[in-house]
Amino acid sequence: MASSSAAADNLAGDFTEAEDKPHDAHRDNHTHRDVNGGWLRPAVFGAMDGLVSNLALITGVAGSNVASQTIVITGMAGLAAGAFSMAAGEYTSVASQRELVLAELEVEREEIRKNPAEEERELAELYASRGVEPKLARQVAEQLSRDPELALEIHVREELGVDPGDLPSPAIAAVSSFGAFAAGAVLPVLPYLLGAEQLWPAVLLALAGLFLCGSLVARVTARSWWYSGLRQFILGGAAAAVTYGLGSLIGTAVS
Repeated sequence: MASSSAAADNLAGDFTEAEDKPHDAHRDNHTHRDVNGGWLRPAVFGAMDGLVSNLALITGVAGSNVASQTIVITGMAGLAAGAFSMAAGEYTSVASQRELVLAELEVEREEIRKNPAEEERELAELYASRGVEPKLARQVAEQLSRDPELALEIHVREELGVDPGDLPSPAIAAVSSFGAFAAGAVLPVLPYLLGAEQLWPAVLLALAGLFLCGSLVARVTARSWWYSGLRQFILGGAAAAVTYGLGSLIGTAVS
């Protein structure tokens, strides 16, 4: 009995003290990529979104043989519209997700307050379903349930798959999306802002940016950098070619 209690104490301690324990040599040498991409993924994809959409926009307008000033105005309007749209959408998405998680937190907190024994049983069943010996699972659940806030955190992590202490900020998400999109969208317009009169410098700069963004994506996907870069280069080039053709056709039809 004493050995089972000690085992439960040790296993419960693993949940509450894991962050304080130093990693052993195996863990130091056994690392994985961040499969969520961390900050790099949304930043790069936001920039690529801005690049492709604004490149396609200005090539479509340029295909209709308008003045470079019109292309600049169109490109900057596309940048502003797209960046604000991305920021608003990201803010709404993250805020909604955060509100849902906080609401579920309150539901779970109330359940733990009203039915502590039932919630403890659920926790024990959860550990047992993952291979922990049933008796030991019950002991671990009992140990963890002594702290209602710790029990709440574990229930939410296991049942909802989120860390209640690491919820994203809607404002930060919105600003990040705005900045990433704008950084990508400004590239196709930049040559015109610097005095270019022809389309090709804008296309080359945008395609180079897409190749760079694709190469950075390889850090998340584990594919070769040149493959990811070339894929984005081709997709962006195809979008530009299609919209340029449409712009030429429409420009000819309405002239």
